[in-house]
Amino acid sequence: VRPQPPRSCEDYWWEWRHCRGLRHAFHHYYAHGEMPACGRWREDYEACRAWERGRAAAAQVPPAPPSRPGSERQPKYAPVWTLRKSPPPDWYLPLDQDKPK
Repeated sequence: VRPQPPRSCEDYWWEWRHCRGLRHAFHHYYAHGEMPACGRWREDYEACRAWERGRAAAAQVPPAPPSRPGSERQPKYAPVWTLRKSPPPDWYLPLDQDKPK
């Protein structure tokens, strides 16, 4: 028994159409500085259709990438400051904004 694709073929088609959309392309370019690579969604769609037609082993669709392509490429940055374990002891006191210096 050959495994079926992890998603329906319409899902791959919708992801490809969404990826090529103007709004998504603009947002991806703004966030990542490059246009999104949508070819993988089209290849997965075509492989899914080939699998539905002939159940060909060569047409098995690999696991789908995350729904936000490119998110795994973002570097993991260290925090800018150290995180506190508890609040400061005088957290409940008012701020000294109104006092003259």
